[in-house]
Amino acid sequence: MTSLEKIYELIPHRPPFLWLDRIIELNSERIVAEKDIPLELDIFSGHYPDHPIMPGVILCEAVFQAGAALISKKMINQPHASSRIPVLTRIVGAKFKREVRPGETIVIEASLKENVGPAWFMKGTITVGGKVAVKVEFACAMT
Repeated sequence: MTSLEKIYELIPHRPPFLWLDRIIELNSERIVAEKDIPLELDIFSGHYPDHPIMPGVILCEAVFQAGAALISKKMINQPHASSRIPVLTRIVGAKFKREVRPGETIVIEASLKENVGPAWFMKGTITVGGKVAVKVEFACAMT
């Protein structure tokens, strides 16, 4: 199974709104994935044409998708798991430390902080070339 097939198995997101290309590591507490940011991505024609940068909200979405994949992996053997999907319920805070530019590869990490009932409290980072671009804390719940 390719990494993309594994991603499709874990979350319902599909192109053009899938922000994970590969899963590098996946265990019960953490996921590490990558996304190559294409030079020709349509979003760059408007954000910003003379200085294209990846929108912060899309970078956060990549972390949220990685978190959803981690939750799905943890829930895979639970009853009715295949009919439930993790959805974002809260963004606690986000910090943007570096621009992400076309042609770069982002490394997306999400980890579980705590699971209380239906709530999954998580944190995530995006790095580029070993430098932190985004940090975000968030919560998800299963629908």
